[in-house]
Amino acid sequence: MTDRSLIIINPNSSQVVTDGIDAAVAPLRAFGTPIRCLTLAQAPPGIESQIQADLTIAAMLKLAASQRDAAGFVIACFGDPGLYALRDQTALPVMGIQEAAVMSALTLGQRFGVIAILPASIPRHMRAFGSMGVMDRLAGDRALGLGVADLADPDKSLIAMIRTGKRLRDEDGADVLIMGCAGMAHYRTVLEAETGLPVVEPTQAATAMALGNIALGQSHKGTRHA
Repeated sequence: MTDRSLIIINPNSSQVVTDGIDAAVAPLRAFGTPIRCLTLAQAPPGIESQIQADLTIAAMLKLAASQRDAAGFVIACFGDPGLYALRDQTALPVMGIQEAAVMSALTLGQRFGVIAILPASIPRHMRAFGSMGVMDRLAGDRALGLGVADLADPDKSLIAMIRTGKRLRDEDGADVLIMGCAGMAHYRTVLEAETGLPVVEPTQAATAMALGNIALGQSHKGTRHA
């Protein structure tokens, strides 16, 4: 047990998304490390392009630096904006939800499929997957054609997510699915039931990894003994 907290930063300004993240990681509070979810007020309500992602980085780094009780950080945007910058800024564990989701998916299946929000998101994903060296494990990346704000409305998003998940399964050969946005968190159980596949919710994956690193005293800058 520690009095320091894992800080999850939602780098958009949607409190609805942050609340969904908070609910998604609730089961992981049982491990004993406090978890606090923060909203980046100086950001757009949804991050849907590379430029929007990049423009949040400076404010996100400032917010992270102000968290004096931090035990580690999770950047809760599927695109991991500022991941390497924050790792430069701190020796505490730092996880990006996209990177963590892919690593988690590789333990649950042979070929992963990604449910993206918009077609414009897919090139960002491909650059990340290419840099991770996992393209040969990628079954497909399909967009819903919905923005971040639309994800809060199940009438708009749930049917589209199920349909897209089944296409990734049946047409692309995915045997594990990744939800390609933090705003999708509350649909994981339904999506698993409807597709019959394991589904990785990226903030849960990143939080679990960060908690493990905190417990072991490990980070990207070596083992911490403080």
